[in-house]
Amino acid sequence: MTQQVHVRKNDLAKAELVTLDQTALGEGAVRLEVESFSVTSNNITYAVVGDGFGYWNFFPAPDGSGIVPMWGHARVIESNSPDLAVGERVYGYLPMASHLDVVPGKVSASGFVDMAEHRQPMSPIYNQYSRLAADPEHDPAREGERMIFGPLFKTGFLIEYFMRSESWFGASQLVVTSASSKTAMGLASVAKRRSPDVRRIGLTSAGNVGFVEASGLYDLVLAYDAVDQIPDAPSVSVDFAGNSSLLRRIHEHLGEALKYSCLVGVTHIEAREGGTAEIPGPTPTLFFAPDHAVALFREAGPEAAGQMMAESWRGFLEDAGSSIEIERLAGLDRAREVFLEMLGGKVDPARGIVIEP
Repeated sequence: MTQQVHVRKNDLAKAELVTLDQTALGEGAVRLEVESFSVTSNNITYAVVGDGFGYWNFFPAPDGSGIVPMWGHARVIESNSPDLAVGERVYGYLPMASHLDVVPGKVSASGFVDMAEHRQPMSPIYNQYSRLAADPEHDPAREGERMIFGPLFKTGFLIEYFMRSESWFGASQLVVTSASSKTAMGLASVAKRRSPDVRRIGLTSAGNVGFVEASGLYDLVLAYDAVDQIPDAPSVSVDFAGNSSLLRRIHEHLGEALKYSCLVGVTHIEAREGGTAEIPGPTPTLFFAPDHAVALFREAGPEAAGQMMAESWRGFLEDAGSSIEIERLAGLDRAREVFLEMLGGKVDPARGIVIEP
């Protein structure tokens, strides 16, 4: 039997746990049993923009419903592939479910690509799986941190790389919303180490100011109602909140000092409507991490890009790896509950949630 959490695409607050019969494993395919995955704001973003970016297409569900993608670990429990044996562990893109069938291709010692036909139109970044036995990033003692922070950290890394490659658009300070989010913390850590001359300003809810200040990742932390205290200096903004009224206040306050406005993800789902029409200053531009990842590997080469990421990842673990307490929850129904809590903005940023189906 396979269990899956199905979410209504037009009403994300409706999610149900369903049980299905397993079908026969296809030729050349491998059946993975999901061991663990994290639930973060990243998964909320996948759901909110699911149709626009094809996130619902990775793991098909009945019409009107979708399965939210997760990052985590799985074990081979059945194999029709000569390259992967039963018992091997992998890390990659998984469904909020108990099992996943993949069709391994481009197999190497370090990983493989799922060649399932329905996944080919999507970004190749999401179709790659690491084989843990030969994965240089794998640390058995930090699997929780990798699931919780890893994908989000890489987005933060790519934002900093993009900004630095553009000479920060002439800005001397970086303004980040949802400063307590894991992606924002990743960006702040990389900027702290690779662009130390750029001042980092974190905006967060009043209740999270203490947590964000304690991280030590920002030069200045302000509550959302203190936008008018952002120093008047050439700036770039990176908006993780998706709150159009907050973004407008930032634009209006900084005026011509705002040199670039970047949109990443949606953590404030209740304020995602309203758009950015007629907002003053630079046109807010959406940052799609997979495209920038492809550009990074093309410009720097796979080996150099991997080394840069690994170095920054180690730095991030030093900066923020202990900022959360990892909480392990058993069962897919807990994943459903946590997803709904996070959808409503009710999860403490100091909690790092790992589900073990």
